[in-house]
Amino acid sequence: MAEHEELARPEFEAPVVREPVALESIPGTLPILPLRSAAIFPNLVAPMLAVSARAKALIEAVLEGDGPPLLMATALRGKVEGDPAAADLQRVGSVLLIVNHARAADGAFRLLMQGLSRAQIVALSQHEPFFRGDIRLLADQGEADAATSVALARDVRTHFERLLMIRPFPEEVQELVMSLEEQPARLADLVGSSLDLDLAGKQALLEELDVEKRLLRARDELRRAFEQAQIENDIRLKVKSDIDRNQREYLLRQELDRIRRELGETEDEEEMLQSLGERIEAAGMSRVALAQAQRELERLRQTPPAAAEHGVIRGYLQWLVELPWREQSEDRLSVAAARKVLDEDHWGLEKVKERIVDYIAVLSLKRDLRGPILCFVGPPGTGKTSLGRSIARALGRRFERVALGGVRDEAVVRGHRRTYVGAMPGRIVQHLRHAGTRNPVFMLDEIDKLMVGYAGDPSSALLEVLDPEQNRAFSDHYLEIPFNLSKVLFIATANLSDAIHPTLRDRMEVIEIPGYTEEEKFEIARRYLLPRQRRENGVENVALTLPDETLRRLIGSYTREAGVRNLEREIGAVCRKVARRCAEKDLPGAEGFQITPEKLPALLGPVKFEPEQAFRAGRPGVAVGLAWTPVGGDILFVESTCMPGRGALKLTGSLGDVMRESAEAARSWLRTNSAKLGFAPAIFETSDIHLHVPQGAVPKDGPSAGIAMVVALASLLTGRSPAPDVAMTGEITLRGKVLPIGGVKEKVLAARRAGIRRVLLPAENRRDVAEIQPELVAGLTFDYVKRIDEALAHILPPAH
Repeated sequence: MAEHEELARPEFEAPVVREPVALESIPGTLPILPLRSAAIFPNLVAPMLAVSARAKALIEAVLEGDGPPLLMATALRGKVEGDPAAADLQRVGSVLLIVNHARAADGAFRLLMQGLSRAQIVALSQHEPFFRGDIRLLADQGEADAATSVALARDVRTHFERLLMIRPFPEEVQELVMSLEEQPARLADLVGSSLDLDLAGKQALLEELDVEKRLLRARDELRRAFEQAQIENDIRLKVKSDIDRNQREYLLRQELDRIRRELGETEDEEEMLQSLGERIEAAGMSRVALAQAQRELERLRQTPPAAAEHGVIRGYLQWLVELPWREQSEDRLSVAAARKVLDEDHWGLEKVKERIVDYIAVLSLKRDLRGPILCFVGPPGTGKTSLGRSIARALGRRFERVALGGVRDEAVVRGHRRTYVGAMPGRIVQHLRHAGTRNPVFMLDEIDKLMVGYAGDPSSALLEVLDPEQNRAFSDHYLEIPFNLSKVLFIATANLSDAIHPTLRDRMEVIEIPGYTEEEKFEIARRYLLPRQRRENGVENVALTLPDETLRRLIGSYTREAGVRNLEREIGAVCRKVARRCAEKDLPGAEGFQITPEKLPALLGPVKFEPEQAFRAGRPGVAVGLAWTPVGGDILFVESTCMPGRGALKLTGSLGDVMRESAEAARSWLRTNSAKLGFAPAIFETSDIHLHVPQGAVPKDGPSAGIAMVVALASLLTGRSPAPDVAMTGEITLRGKVLPIGGVKEKVLAARRAGIRRVLLPAENRRDVAEIQPELVAGLTFDYVKRIDEALAHILPPAH
């Protein structure tokens, strides 16, 4: 066996001149030398080092023979540990002539070998102390078609020249390639030996006897080598360009620093460190924070300015000294003044205002009171965020809004650790620095839109922030020192309380902000929205008048929402139309711009919403229900019909599972009580009942339509028409009870808008009606029931 390596300058004892060996004179039996990591091609010269005992024994036997020193070399089939077996030998190799040799002091042979011909092992006749076997010489095939081979040889040379442009080769290899165009077989062998092919690639080229196929394989290898060399060259150029650019930037920065020092526009390192130390002492940090800042300052002194760590430490200390450790705004503790500010900015919302006034009153008596953690829950556009601004103005504090919608990374709240490149504190610390005081009003907006991502749960990170027992020592991942958040007044906003993490919701005082009534919208539009839109659209000094009827038409026919955002947009659109007329020189006369309800379609287009009319009821099988929606209350109609069939109940109108269950419960109760109501129970066996709730494209769900479904089916089966001016809401049970429901205020106002005169409610909802302002329920009569029988007695006329 042999281990070999190329010898840059092989040192031999003396030059040996060998006579050319004719292929016909090569004996049929030769010693066989296994090669671990090489394949030697015919007609090429290669150095070799033989160091193993088997290889040295083989070389000694060859050199001591009478004829030319010939042997056959073949590669191994794979990685072989120890001495190879016969099965490890490749069957195709090359017959080699030892051109020169030298022996080292340790007995190893330095050899210079010349390939003579391809050969194949026919059989092994000896295994020890080295391999010997019968061989057969392999001749090249396909050289008869000289024109094709020469053309392929030119193509190979062209690819070699392309590769030579981006990758150097030894001069002797270049000369040989250029001179072997007329010898295609030798050219293919030379290319194969010169490229950095793996052993399998070289062996495949060695075993290929067809010259044309060998040339094609050599060309493909040259193409692959060119592509690889091109990629490597591009990488080297990019790395060199990056190094040159970084070096250039470094030199320019050094020169810029020198120029600034000459102009006296910068402080040197020692001045910077001294200034930073003074700011640390004056910042009023806690004992733990001060010790940490002094340690980091000492690290900064020992870190070279050119080191990357220098900028990281300096940035960290800048954050520490800029935080409001003791800066605190003076609270305005006048209850009357706070109430005045809240009333100036918002109409209604009495419950919220009362809670804020209570907090200010207690704070005036107990100055170290920890701030409450409020959560305003209500539909969009109801003034939750603007209410937070008003609270800050009433208290005389800075206001900071932290947008949490769509946040899915815990680091947004608590920051990144300084081990990360580009690390920075979380939004809590960032907004504290921006506020400049340690007692601002923090508005955590859209807290119900927090999401869980691969980087953690931001809701869990807020648990420490919103827990009064823990936020005295809030630790940001970037700062890694406690900061007292107990002076901060946290206010969260959400559209739905169910979407808030339960543990997080438990730490907050939830205050429901229902949708505005039409009267409240009217007052808000008249007092706030119209003056603001006149200012924003440049018509503040124009004689523009929107009568009350026009505002009410905007509210009822052009918007349908719980808040007032769309209402403000419509008012803004009217103001822009007026501004356009003024810009077109169509200036008003003494009467100014009077926008009556009849002019709205010309300014805003056709009416967008038509209110539901209760007069659709008043016939057997139809009942008027009341529903809560995110944009306020509305009425809905429950329609039913009966047809011959087998007792099936068909439900349509995009009803959810809960509404479907209510319909089943209504049918079961009616079937049980058919005798009392005066209709035959057989109708449930011989007829199909179809129950439909119009506006089928709108999904509907909830239990509060149960009583309306019972009334509609009872009216259908008894033939008695319900009173057309009665609307109802309530959940039902199989035992005939009517259970309380939510959203009473919105539902009652929807009934009033639709012209309803009587509203039937569960008895337990009487307390909800008592909380509604009397002027909003003027003209309405309320019937409170505990059982379905009572509801039917109120709604259906007596049987004749």
